Amino acid sequence: MEKWSNKKIELFRQQLLNWYDTQGRANLPWRKNHEPYRVLVSEIMLQQTQVDTVLPYFERFMSTLPTVKDLADADEDVVLKLWEGLGYYSRARHLQKAAQFLTYECNGVWPTTAKDLQQLPGVGPYTAAAIASISFNEVVPAVDGNMFRVFSRLLKIDDDIARPKTRQVFYDAILPIVDPVRPGDFNQAIMDLGSSYMTAKNPDSEHSPVKDFNQAYLDDVEMNYPVKSKKVKAIRQKFLAYIYEENGAILFEKRPDSGLLANFWTFPLLQQHDDFDVSDITQGELLNIKPITHIFTHRRWEIWLVKREHLPEKQSNQRFLTSEEWQQLSLPTVQHKLLKSLEENNVYK
Repeated sequence: MEKWSNKKIELFRQQLLNWYDTQGRANLPWRKNHEPYRVLVSEIMLQQTQVDTVLPYFERFMSTLPTVKDLADADEDVVLKLWEGLGYYSRARHLQKAAQFLTYECNGVWPTTAKDLQQLPGVGPYTAAAIASISFNEVVPAVDGNMFRVFSRLLKIDDDIARPKTRQVFYDAILPIVDPVRPGDFNQAIMDLGSSYMTAKNPDSEHSPVKDFNQAYLDDVEMNYPVKSKKVKAIRQKFLAYIYEENGAILFEKRPDSGLLANFWTFPLLQQHDDFDVSDITQGELLNIKPITHIFTHRRWEIWLVKREHLPEKQSNQRFLTSEEWQQLSLPTVQHKLLKSLEENNVYK
């Protein structure tokens, strides 16, 4: 790992922040106003999601629920509907729980340090550091994927970023470099740098504002960083989605309150054995030979739609819904895929 002198650190801060001031994305709505609620919402939305995708969701969310108390008191269905399409719905639920904690446990008073902000449900080390530095000017690095990539290259850090203990290695290495006057802007500048000149693939380090500090680039080994062990392959799981119709309505069921898609409404889904084949289907009409696929973090779902005529017995968690009714619900992405397939098969519109 490279060690920088105080003089080099100061020069790096100057060049990074000069670039950020002239070319950074200061026009993003959550950067124009550093109120912690806005920063919290934006950071939770930006997890696993691109900036351009988040922009309209953020604007609509803040327009509907402009204060942390508004979010705390909102009906969960309203929150999930605002979130619909962003995926990873546990983020929305944790966000609301954080708002409730702030409103009713903290009496509306925000913790101001990264350590204390981690009391909030769903707020981990990165999000806490982002809020603390941007909204409360705490000198702390917000270590996320961009910061891993940028500083692994700048400092040639060889530790495997897939290992949990490595976060502390990066934290300790970056902390002395964070600008003590503008820590929030420093962290946001690193985010911008990681999404522009120092991307994971095809970086443009030759034109980077911090090219002279990028030791991995200078040594012509940039693409060796960050060091990361291979991902665990997603587990393949097979399901049948049963389609029952009644008087123009179609059967939905509410999933359990834990596990994947907790508390969401979907078609009844029945998991199959690993060696399942469509030829195994003996009851009902198979509507799609090619399965509908949906990938979660570590699971790949493959789903076949099967239309059946007679519902054996409606369960307490099942309801027949018209299109007008289910369109009012927040539905997970996988359910939208199933509905789209039904439309393509001219089964239900």
